[in-house]
Amino acid sequence: MAYNYSNGMDIDDAPTGPRVTVRKAETDRVNFVLSSVDLALANSLRRILLAEIPTVSIDLVDVKANTSVLPDEFIAHRLGLIPLNSKDCHKDMNYTRDCDCEGSCERCTVTLELQAKCQNQDKMAVWARDLVPIGMRPNQWVGVPVIKDSEGNGPLILKLRRGQEINMICTAKKGIAKEHAKWAPTAAVGFEYDPKNQLRHTTYWYEDNPETEWPIDEGNAAWETADTGGEQAFDADAKPESFFFDVEGVGTLEPDQIVQQGIKQLQNKLAEILHVLAGAGEQDGEDGQDEDGYDPEAAGGGYTSYGHTNGLRDGGQSSWGGGLGGATSYGGTAYGQNGYSY
Repeated sequence: MAYNYSNGMDIDDAPTGPRVTVRKAETDRVNFVLSSVDLALANSLRRILLAEIPTVSIDLVDVKANTSVLPDEFIAHRLGLIPLNSKDCHKDMNYTRDCDCEGSCERCTVTLELQAKCQNQDKMAVWARDLVPIGMRPNQWVGVPVIKDSEGNGPLILKLRRGQEINMICTAKKGIAKEHAKWAPTAAVGFEYDPKNQLRHTTYWYEDNPETEWPIDEGNAAWETADTGGEQAFDADAKPESFFFDVEGVGTLEPDQIVQQGIKQLQNKLAEILHVLAGAGEQDGEDGQDEDGYDPEAAGGGYTSYGHTNGLRDGGQSSWGGGLGGATSYGGTAYGQNGYSY
């Protein structure tokens, strides 16, 4: 299927290969057409945009004081869903599981403080703006609550009555939506191809009229050329080549950053597959191993992965200590220095 690109902006001017045409770009939304690729690659990009773009979100909450009517767990859950600015966190911030620190540091975590106390007769609202980053941060943007409303408050966290207070220390970490939805950078990713259903990839269920009950997206259908009209004969071997994306962010990352990081993540995955496939054959026959990976024991004893052996039970030092009992990684054996008795 072919599409008309005269109304859009081509990022790639090359006549062949994948092409991205941006049709509409806003502060929190981008609409583009991905063409000259197959369905598997386009769908892979869609899945990555939804679940594998790293962002920053509150993961741990240390409750110092909470006299509100809401339980600690309820508030902690709401705090985790507050969007935090995650600009450049993919390169300036480490995952806590990969960091060299003991537990947390400025390279892998961002600390925020939430402290409020109601001293008035009326109820007091606690907003996302009351979350204040403290300490060192990976960069000047990461960890700041995303606030888009005209009042500058951000999402509502809870309300306090007179005399009630809340004091919490929050730890934000880097993660992806595969681990938890709070790390999702997008609110939705619209994905469509073949808007006129020329390929018959789906069958519409309808009551009276499918054209009124399943209206066609005219914006996407207008990009199809005239040679794909309804009067054309059905081609069972036809494949889609252009795909319509509508990416809506939640504010943690700009839409263009989401798409660029998604493409980079896809490239990294493909590169890793190629690297593994290329290295699989190079390991066969190396280090004295057979092609099936079997490493035979040396005749007459020798050092193996299980220690020095000589064909008898009283082998030498192994990864668990001496061959006849002795100290192991869990301390001395329960049977003494000489191990088991036969």
